Amino acid sequence: MKYISEFREAGHVQKILDAIHRITNHDWRIMEICGGQTHAILKYGLQELLPEKITLLHGPGCPVCVTPLVMIEKAIRLASRPEVTFCSFGDMLRVPGKDRDLLSVKAEGRDIRMVYSPMDAVQIARDNPGREVVFFAIGFETTAPAVAMAVHQAKESRMTNFSMLVAHVLVPPAIKAILSSKQSKIDGFLAAGHVCTVMGVQEYNPIAKKYQIPIIVTGFEPLDLVQGVYLCIRQLEEGRAEVENQYLRSVRIEGNLPAREWMQKVFRVVDRQWRGIGTIPNSGLGLNDAYLIFDAEHKFHLSGEEVAEPEICISGQILQGLQKPDACPAFGKACTPESPLGATMVSSEGACAAYYKYRRSHAG
Repeated sequence: MKYISEFREAGHVQKILDAIHRITNHDWRIMEICGGQTHAILKYGLQELLPEKITLLHGPGCPVCVTPLVMIEKAIRLASRPEVTFCSFGDMLRVPGKDRDLLSVKAEGRDIRMVYSPMDAVQIARDNPGREVVFFAIGFETTAPAVAMAVHQAKESRMTNFSMLVAHVLVPPAIKAILSSKQSKIDGFLAAGHVCTVMGVQEYNPIAKKYQIPIIVTGFEPLDLVQGVYLCIRQLEEGRAEVENQYLRSVRIEGNLPAREWMQKVFRVVDRQWRGIGTIPNSGLGLNDAYLIFDAEHKFHLSGEEVAEPEICISGQILQGLQKPDACPAFGKACTPESPLGATMVSSEGACAAYYKYRRSHAG
């Protein structure tokens, strides 16, 4: 716990909370982008410790949650093929598709494996030259460099039995899409510190300027989060709209330059559909022409079809900060972690899962 406990020390947190109470004079609505931040807010009861004038909203900060149903269906179709070994991070295995999930396909006898790194999938392909190995590449900018390195190594090794189903998404375009909505009532953002560790903070400057909204790059511990809220409220009360970096111990202005270079080498920016939100222009990453032979959609000639969300599920509104999880009539009843209707209840970073685990009776 060294280097972590100090960011959970109640006395330090209380000092910042007291400062927030002193400077808050108006009603403000702040959205945290990262699902990890959402879970920390719920786990430590931070909303209840803030002034009543401050409302924390939960954004589309979970890559599992925003992966659209059409991509889940493609994954299920690939995993169902007898010649395919399908590799995925664990959370994706339980995300419901149209009528089943990847774990159901595994139960039918198909070769589906949970991995912890894209390099695990590359090694599986090396060890099984007679199998087609497909890795389900999801995530924000945080995981994209490792995926880029994995596919580059596959190319350098001249592997012909490895490919990726790529569903990477980018955070800044999602923030712009939310702010462009007529329904948006957001006054400030807590940006995801791990994304900015890779990408830096410069992408957020034009967003803050255009929409006149503070954006605070924030960490994930209680002290990080209340400091992020304090910096955001201070700007709002002073009439400022700037980008500030609370997460100085991890985030540099320019980010991680070698990681960004690998992303630029392997990926191209594409339009991407976000579950519950729709298509956001230039909000995703796809393999560029030099690596197209490793694109599973291209290799297996996959086409997509629109798949409707369950009517009772309001995950789309939750991901945009328009509703909170317990406003859903299915929450904790027809929709639970054991029997989820949507990805926001499945994912370990989903807002619905956080509410179910920490605060089922939330009334805020």
